[in-house]
Amino acid sequence: MILYFNPECSKCQEAYALIQSHGKTVEVVDYLNQPPSIETLRDIVRVLGIAPKELIRKKEILFLENYEGKTFSDEEWLKILSDNPILLERPIVIEGNRAIIGRPPKKVLELF
Repeated sequence: MILYFNPECSKCQEAYALIQSHGKTVEVVDYLNQPPSIETLRDIVRVLGIAPKELIRKKEILFLENYEGKTFSDEEWLKILSDNPILLERPIVIEGNRAIIGRPPKKVLELF
């Protein structure tokens, strides 16, 4: 199990605690300090079954100031996300060929 995690995010902390409380082994990736590559992001959206734009935090100031209302291809969104990991919706939990965005954090239980 992989958890894309922002240590300052309460939802990430809640998701992590839920995973641990169920005895699951989890690899924690601090995506702000270890930004995912475009290829990794491509895999994440494929497993989630969403378009890259759906992985963006639309209330994030960086998005509002630089990207809101603009049109980009999927590949361009992947590059933007890789270059600006603060824009990633979180937490993201991956278990094999399944994944979920843990909003609310209890959604991670769907992977158990």
